[in-house]
Amino acid sequence: MKATHILGIESSCDDTAAAVVRDRLLLSNIIAGQEVHRQYGGVVPELASRAHQQHIVPVVDRALKEAGIGRGDIDAVAFTRGPGLLGSLLVGTSFAKGFSAALGIPLIEVNHLQAHILAHFILREGEREHSPAFPFICLLVSGGHTQLVLVKDYLRMEIMGQTIDDAAGEAFDKCAKLLDLPYPGGPHLDRLASAGDPLKFKFSRPRLEGFDYSFSGLKTSFLYFIRDRSSENPAFIGENRADLAASLQKTIIDILLNKLRRAAQKTGIRQIALAGGVSANSGLREALRNEANRHRWEVFIPDMTYTTDNAAMIAINGYYSYLEERFAPDDISPMARMYF
Repeated sequence: MKATHILGIESSCDDTAAAVVRDRLLLSNIIAGQEVHRQYGGVVPELASRAHQQHIVPVVDRALKEAGIGRGDIDAVAFTRGPGLLGSLLVGTSFAKGFSAALGIPLIEVNHLQAHILAHFILREGEREHSPAFPFICLLVSGGHTQLVLVKDYLRMEIMGQTIDDAAGEAFDKCAKLLDLPYPGGPHLDRLASAGDPLKFKFSRPRLEGFDYSFSGLKTSFLYFIRDRSSENPAFIGENRADLAASLQKTIIDILLNKLRRAAQKTGIRQIALAGGVSANSGLREALRNEANRHRWEVFIPDMTYTTDNAAMIAINGYYSYLEERFAPDDISPMARMYF
């Protein structure tokens, strides 16, 4: 049986990425970041879309060369349709449509969030396969999304709960900014938390029924706490930065895992996966492993390469869509907001 080669294109935010898979085996995974946003303390959409236009061709060219194949060997091109920044998505979508039309190969749209989950099924040369069995529950945590997802099959997923306001990643980044940490704040806060006391300070926790999340109240609680303590002692942040980071991180992780624990108990599912950018957080990874030991879960934590935005996850999602002949029309448009 002939092997299937899928080219994946990712351009949802500020990383331009391309990857090639042969069936499930990853042949290349190239990412070009954008340092320009650091000076602004966040991603500037117009600058992001311009940088994607500069990076997309050389990134794809390098991905094909590293995979050791030519354009004529590609069977289909998969691209991130959404969710994400519309201007950034438009660059990747337009390139994928042109590539598809020029070679006469199928075009495959991919939901960025579902792709994060399917990163667990990527195979790399020489590595032992360790993928969850269906059904499993995935805690999907990123800068813009926080969801509990029941994964029934590669392309069949159901949202059990999600944030009703801010995402966990947003809470990390915005609270990190209050601590005067550089952008992006989440990784800096994670490193700082390792040196702090997670029980030193207490912050507000939401009381929501079901499996939905909320982090806006926590952000407000943290802001007021910092403001009030700093008015009493201007050096408060500097004297307590590590303890503040550790206490905040523990609060966010407790909120995330409380809902996950309840979802696992209700469904009886013991296959638990983690995905998304915040899955790189060391505190969350360790806490999930501890939960697994207590509840006898089998947990699946992604390789650090697949926590941030990448095209390998787009390509593997494209592979499973290709098997089911889920092809997109050539007049398809990107979507800033996109749901399962």
